[in-house]
Amino acid sequence: MASPNLVRVSSPAYSTGSPNHVLPKRVGTHNGSFHCDEALGCFMIRLTDKFSNSEIVRTRDPKVLEGLDAVLDVGGVYDPSQDRYDHHQKGFEEVFGHGFNTKLSSAGLVYKHFGKEIIAKELQLGEDHPDVQRLYLAIYKSFMEAIDAIDNGINQFDTDKPPRYVNNTHLSSRVGRLNLDWTDPDQSPEKENEAFQRAMALAGTEFLESVRFHVKSWLPARSIVMECIAERFNIDPSGEIMVLKRFCPWKLHLFELEEEMKVEPQIKYVLYEDERGKQWRVQAVGVSPDRFESRKALPAQWRGLRDDELTKGAGISGCVFVHMSGFIGGNQTYEGALAMARNALKM
Repeated sequence: MASPNLVRVSSPAYSTGSPNHVLPKRVGTHNGSFHCDEALGCFMIRLTDKFSNSEIVRTRDPKVLEGLDAVLDVGGVYDPSQDRYDHHQKGFEEVFGHGFNTKLSSAGLVYKHFGKEIIAKELQLGEDHPDVQRLYLAIYKSFMEAIDAIDNGINQFDTDKPPRYVNNTHLSSRVGRLNLDWTDPDQSPEKENEAFQRAMALAGTEFLESVRFHVKSWLPARSIVMECIAERFNIDPSGEIMVLKRFCPWKLHLFELEEEMKVEPQIKYVLYEDERGKQWRVQAVGVSPDRFESRKALPAQWRGLRDDELTKGAGISGCVFVHMSGFIGGNQTYEGALAMARNALKM
């Protein structure tokens, strides 16, 4: 039976917060080649109160694993009541839920059970706060699900066609490249564990960056877009024109909030100020977040025109440009941009 490899990632070796010097908990995962899911899972579980600064024990020895406080990605057991989070065993079909159907990896399992706690700490809110739930779902969608899918060999697209290009730059690939190279003369457990620590740091840093982006940027932007959607009928009686009071990333929020708020009719144009050029933009909303086609592109007869030629052709003062595809145009004033959007709705 292989002896366990230990990688100590806690410092000091015991918690100084207790007068009894309670030894830290121990979290197990397998030794040998590692993947993004267990590296991230080990990082995330150490962010929780229960497993804060726990030691990571890397082994496949069942007797050693049995005595550990938590086990990730090895052991053939998924039992959250015992803090066992493996996903390789026959019959395992656990998914995140909430409309997500991708089979979970060990990272996804840790996130499913501890993600709200981690996010609530970052927001400094209770786990039952609506914003915690929103970020819990948003971070799974934008960050975690891909790690689950890649580890479980799930293709991103339902097609038998080969990909048009190779992508080895995503997080799972970059973590994988931290494994010891076969040409490295030092293949010792110590060297392997050093590599795993780097993998935990890489995956964990990007996870925390995602959480903090959602806290600092995503959530405030969502609030802005929601408020602007609610006020759309004050802009135009059609309800199909929205004005951003303050520019922010709006596209994904718009699609999600339209569905959530049951917006009818769909918004066709979004107006916002380009503060760098002190001009206004009128942008056609796409048919979906990942498509270039617009729900209603700006009129064909305006496309490719600029300045005086466009002002004359559109019959609206202050026109600056309309893109050749009709997805965006500009005007020197808010009133001009609004007139462009209103006229485009009728054409």
